[in-house]
Amino acid sequence: MALFALADLHLSLNADKAMDVFPGWENYVSRIERNWRAVVGEGDTVVIPGDLSWAMRLEDAAADFAFLDALPGHKLVLKGNHDLWWSSMTKMNAFLTAHGFTTVRFLNNDAALVEGQVVCGTRGWLIEESGTDSKLIKREALRLEMSLQAGRKLGEDPVVFLHYPPITRDARCEEILSVLREYGVRRVYYGHIHGTSAVNAFCGVADGITFSLISADRVDFTPVPVAKDKI
Repeated sequence: MALFALADLHLSLNADKAMDVFPGWENYVSRIERNWRAVVGEGDTVVIPGDLSWAMRLEDAAADFAFLDALPGHKLVLKGNHDLWWSSMTKMNAFLTAHGFTTVRFLNNDAALVEGQVVCGTRGWLIEESGTDSKLIKREALRLEMSLQAGRKLGEDPVVFLHYPPITRDARCEEILSVLREYGVRRVYYGHIHGTSAVNAFCGVADGITFSLISADRVDFTPVPVAKDKI
């Protein structure tokens, strides 16, 4: 059993907002399915840090969740900026139960222990040079801290998944980075960045943390293995 991650599936199976119109996204749903099945087994887990579905309402996302539920493995879903269907945990869990989606669960202000690895995370917030809403950043930093606190109780080193990057080549979100440092996080996986925008993405080590971009189009629509830290 293994841990994988893949961000930004941008499914739209019940709406007219598919990503095929963008360069590199041709036939992306079939590519996700083919590549997923090639690497993920039934006992594995895949973390999806945001932008799962274009649906505006939870019920409208049923076809997208059905597609996801039918794929091998367990799925941990975090919120992204385009996940407007996201609701309260009570409503989302009731939605999963009503539709019989048994392989999906949501990660929200908590943590999960998967094969000796503690999965933590939150949406994060967009880094901007000016005009950033400090209240939203502080809220996301608090949610990350809540997740990491829950992770500590599980007794293993955490690996963090964010939707927004906490660092780029020319900007840093210090509120998020300070929480990561405080809790000794060594690995962060993030999404949100696509296409030519990836030229500004930071992939590498900063502040003792390894940052990896796992947006679907940047990793050939294939779940990325998340290896356990070597002590």
